[in-house]
Amino acid sequence: MHNELTKLLKIEYPVIEGGMAWVGTAKLAAAVSNAGALGTIGSGSMTPDILRNQIKTIKSLTDKPYAVNVIMLNPYIDEIIDLLIEEKVPVVILAAGNPGKYIEKIKSNGIITMAVVSSEVLALRLERAGIDAIIGEGMECGGHIGDVTTLVLIPKLVEILKVPVVAAGGIANNISAKVCFSLGAKAVQLGTRFIASHECEAHENYKNLLIKSGIRDTIVTGNRLGHPVRAIKTRFTKNVSKIEFESAEKAEEMLIGSLKNAFLTGDLNNGSFMAGQSVGYIDEIKSVKNIIEETMNF
Repeated sequence: MHNELTKLLKIEYPVIEGGMAWVGTAKLAAAVSNAGALGTIGSGSMTPDILRNQIKTIKSLTDKPYAVNVIMLNPYIDEIIDLLIEEKVPVVILAAGNPGKYIEKIKSNGIITMAVVSSEVLALRLERAGIDAIIGEGMECGGHIGDVTTLVLIPKLVEILKVPVVAAGGIANNISAKVCFSLGAKAVQLGTRFIASHECEAHENYKNLLIKSGIRDTIVTGNRLGHPVRAIKTRFTKNVSKIEFESAEKAEEMLIGSLKNAFLTGDLNNGSFMAGQSVGYIDEIKSVKNIIEETMNF
């Protein structure tokens, strides 16, 4: 339960909340942190002003460590990095691209720096750049995915890296967590499981879809667009999957605002309900505290 990573992050449980755009609000992140794990604000869809407000909110809700997940695709990335330094965010998690050029700048300001990867090659490059820990995310995850499974990726990362490795993708219960620790991971990252929590601010339609879905009820869209994404299989996502092979431009247009639609209004016709294959393990909405304790009960 306690290792060099929990000591570094100053957390009780070796559990990290995945950096989910829209879903990863300050309220949910604070609940995760207050329960003894590492809560994460998902800044993927945020402008600097919105992120600043979210950081101020989480500071008002917890005195525990928390993280901000930053994607390289954000058009405000440079401004956001400066904001995280200014606000003295305890942990920064870099994702969706090669964040190597930002590591030294962030770490030189006393911020613990982690990165999400799906490639052992990128992991090695980031370790050489000074990253504190690597989150290896298998293709079972929700949202943006790679092309290697968690079961294959994590042992390889543990073998070649000296920094701690966090396992992500397909983890939603104590059995899957136990497997990841047996593979050498020092912590696990949960995303989909935290959506189905009382503290998550996602629309009830989103949570109910998770509960009703099985392990085969997700679909990957965006392969033809260059950024594959896993979400719940609905009429909308099936249409996107079909149309992207006919017109990439039209598919891109359909996806604009689709995650916001899912999160805010639960729009089943125009929403993209991102979730991993572990959705098949979820059959009940629980408190964040219960989710963490049950995941670590082995």
